[in-house]
Amino acid sequence: MCGAATSSDAPVCQYCEARLATVACASCFGMMFIGTRHCPRCGAAAATRSHADLEPRKCPRCKTDMQGVTIGSVAVRECGACLGLWLDVPAFEKICADREEQAAVLGAASPAPHHSVTGSAKITYAPCPECAQLMNRINFARCSGVIVDVCKGHGTWFDRDELSRIVEFIRAGGLEASRAREKAELEEERRLLRQEQLAKDMRESHILGSHRSEESLLGIASARDLLKILLD
Repeated sequence: MCGAATSSDAPVCQYCEARLATVACASCFGMMFIGTRHCPRCGAAAATRSHADLEPRKCPRCKTDMQGVTIGSVAVRECGACLGLWLDVPAFEKICADREEQAAVLGAASPAPHHSVTGSAKITYAPCPECAQLMNRINFARCSGVIVDVCKGHGTWFDRDELSRIVEFIRAGGLEASRAREKAELEEERRLLRQEQLAKDMRESHILGSHRSEESLLGIASARDLLKILLD
């Protein structure tokens, strides 16, 4: 390293290009400066990074080879240039399940952070490292504010810090809040459908009643005409 001054959140020295920080927290998957013992984001002890025997894949952003690393018990592919992460479906599901279990144990003491999604940034669709098809961009859990790139059959791409933001969201009870919100929306949709069906039934009942009244009146008129003919 050259010892030059640099930004406190810069993962790479802008002068000598030496790596200063990397994803090393196995708890929140936050960036940690090399040599740091505890994560400045969540306070967890730094995990030992080790090589993961994963087949090479190209970064969907930089088009360079990603390296397989194991952080804690999860194997991921990391781009050394943009610091993005590629997780296959089982790996991301494990992270979500583990962090939600932690949130349940901790009682989700802090409220789930809500981030609004702004449309000011230019939207670019990234190809899946596995099948090369353009991935869908989704707001994780529909309310996290973290937009990730997803290939339903292969995995999820996280730009720098996106995975740690999702872990923070899950630990704060975000997934449970999202499920409750979806349940409420579903119940409201069902209520509106029932209300619409009831209104439809009432309209049909009114129309049917009107037809029967008209038929009854016609019958009465016909009976009167017949009686008049007989009397005459």
